[in-house]
Amino acid sequence: MLAVLSITAPIFILIGLGFFSARIALVNRDQVRGMGTFVIYFALPSLVFKALAERSLSEVLNGPYLAAYAMASLSLFGIGLLLARRWRGLDLSSSAILAMGMAVPNSGFVGYPIAVMVIGPTAALAMALGMLVENLLMIPLALAIAEAGRQGGQGWTVVRETALRLLRNPLIIAIVLGLGMSLLELRLPVVPARVIEMLAAASAPVALFVIGATLNGMKAGGMAADLAQTSIGKLILHPLLMFAALSLVPGVDPLLMVAGVLFASAPMLSVFPILGQRFGLEERCAAALVGCTVLAFFSISVLLALLRWQGLLPG
Repeated sequence: MLAVLSITAPIFILIGLGFFSARIALVNRDQVRGMGTFVIYFALPSLVFKALAERSLSEVLNGPYLAAYAMASLSLFGIGLLLARRWRGLDLSSSAILAMGMAVPNSGFVGYPIAVMVIGPTAALAMALGMLVENLLMIPLALAIAEAGRQGGQGWTVVRETALRLLRNPLIIAIVLGLGMSLLELRLPVVPARVIEMLAAASAPVALFVIGATLNGMKAGGMAADLAQTSIGKLILHPLLMFAALSLVPGVDPLLMVAGVLFASAPMLSVFPILGQRFGLEERCAAALVGCTVLAFFSISVLLALLRWQGLLPG
């Protein structure tokens, strides 16, 4: 238990520091937004670029891991969509957004800080691979279906708009540049390489602080059904499906298998309420985000204990 707490405690202490700093007005919303911008535009792209550029292309383009990651996420998305649509009777837009909350984790702000403490540098590669699936497949698919429900079947418009936005996304740019460096077997000079390394090192602590500060002021009450669906799907079903997919697909590195399960155990992406706002779902998405993030402290602790009991954790 102490071994598990040594991993989870620093994560949630940093989240708590962010929350209480915002609570006592030590940092305001604009400052938190600025720190989040730093993470999204500088720290995480540097981390992703470093992870890809320092490895061979054969190691980076890990087909088995990408296939398993996509398989698990798509399966859960389909389950969430059917559950919300058929059993709960929600409209297509609401169903698609809630299903996205179940199937797309907060890889950069929560998943990576946990994974890097467990498996070390391999966590950065796993994050980059996972973000390929999340940004190029899962999020565009969910938004297209949600838009189709809103516009009566014209959802491909949002696919085009999303694709154009992705071309300007700093994480996608970092992935492309990192893949290019890996393909050409190039290495950065010492000074820019050191700058990239320093920025990458800042990603985990600042991201966790921002998550905590963002949670301040959010309300989780009054939406029990949404919270139950997204929390059970995101924190329990997603890690289980990810473990099953990574176990079934041959050729997946054991460290990447652990990383995939840990990323899947993270709560939904932090921009979940923003993505839901277009469809009038910002309050429901914010409630799900708050509840899921709080419950993640317990679910991730249990998951780490199970992984250690099964002898799957390194060290």
